[in-house]
Amino acid sequence: MSDPALGLTMLALFLGFILLGFPIAFTLMAMGLFFGYLGMGDRIFDLLVQRTYAVMSNDVLISVPLFVFMGYVIERANILERLFRSLQMAAGGLPGSLAIATLATCALFATATGIVGAVVTLMGLLAFPAMLKAGYDVRLAAGVTCAGGCLGILIPPSIMLILYGATAGVSVVQLYAAAFIPGVTLALCYMLYVIILAMLKPQLAPPLPREQRNIPFAKVAWALVSSFVPLALLIASVLGAILLGLATPSEAAAMGSLGSIILAIVYRAFTWAKLRESVFLTARTSAMVCWLFVGSYIFSSVFGYLGGQSVVEEFVKSLPLNSFTFMILAQAIIFVLGWPLEWTEIIVIFVPIFLPLLDDFGVSPLFFGVMIALNLQTSFLSPPVAMATFYLKGVAPKHVRLEDIFAGVMPFIYIVVATMVVMYFVPELVTWLPEKLYGGTVAAEPGLSLEAPPAGGFTEEETLR
Repeated sequence: MSDPALGLTMLALFLGFILLGFPIAFTLMAMGLFFGYLGMGDRIFDLLVQRTYAVMSNDVLISVPLFVFMGYVIERANILERLFRSLQMAAGGLPGSLAIATLATCALFATATGIVGAVVTLMGLLAFPAMLKAGYDVRLAAGVTCAGGCLGILIPPSIMLILYGATAGVSVVQLYAAAFIPGVTLALCYMLYVIILAMLKPQLAPPLPREQRNIPFAKVAWALVSSFVPLALLIASVLGAILLGLATPSEAAAMGSLGSIILAIVYRAFTWAKLRESVFLTARTSAMVCWLFVGSYIFSSVFGYLGGQSVVEEFVKSLPLNSFTFMILAQAIIFVLGWPLEWTEIIVIFVPIFLPLLDDFGVSPLFFGVMIALNLQTSFLSPPVAMATFYLKGVAPKHVRLEDIFAGVMPFIYIVVATMVVMYFVPELVTWLPEKLYGGTVAAEPGLSLEAPPAGGFTEEETLR
């Protein structure tokens, strides 16, 4: 069997093992080591050591555990309930006010955690029962909870954008700037859909009782000042420091972690037990991310060395594609991969296959990354493997069927697709803020990128280097 055929066999077997439920990271390493040994002999073990060291010493990944820790501390500080109640009072006069408050809470809380499962689960325990009690349609309430919880993938400071920046060698700061307007736009589109639906079909989202709408302004203002403002200031200071160049993402994440501890102390929700739990969960999540990177780079290095990358590239180039059709093909593949795989596997395994093709079709890696972040919203929502829906089902009342949750998220999937179309035809929504802040140059930060395999695959010297 030729080397390229060996590489394609490795890719096919990997997909098969993943569908059978094998652990992703260790499957990647095992497949890479086995096929690497067949292709290059004992040198594959040198590659394992070099790639492991390269990942573990990568500066850009320092911000991942810090942002994750910040999210876990805030999650356990009981801020979410205060935030939801204050936004509910503030939005009381709007059609579908509970759904609007849910989406606003999700958008703000997602920027603090970036962990989809945590946001969906917490809102499923807090906002979802409140909407059902108020007479909201089960499907609408489920769709709002799941879609809102997924916003953390896109809205900075997104862990997904950090991993994409490390994989593609693109500045994380510029990615944050590029994703900010699309993230806010998507959240506003969700809210606009809910308002229009509540106006056209008020039986799906009944207005709140008069006593819950006519709340004195002073009470609403105090609720916002005591819950919304502190969290908003923490997030704004972290994002502002990054976007304005006052701090690197890692430095801003460290200050955000300290700020989250201070916030928990102020709300009298800080305990050593909660801190210990947050540290444990952060270590577990960070270890998963790091071993995924180690496995993916061993796998991709061997895949490139065997010539599998060049086969894929030549096949794509042989198709009658232009920039638009290439983007459709790439996003369609990523959409389908979102069914069996989580976004971390897609970013570190399959995105590097597309990266060498971007120059050939004139696609900016910055723009491509934001489109992927938008696309991955659907991977958490689209059946049959929609993780957000399963998170919600796990905490929903027993009478809520999974079929109702699936039906509820479908309109929001359409909104995501429509937003992607708008972003493609109006790319200024993605590029305007980076150009305004940084002059429009898409730069990699020195020492902060994990190099993807080149188009022709790694040579033996490059593999060991």
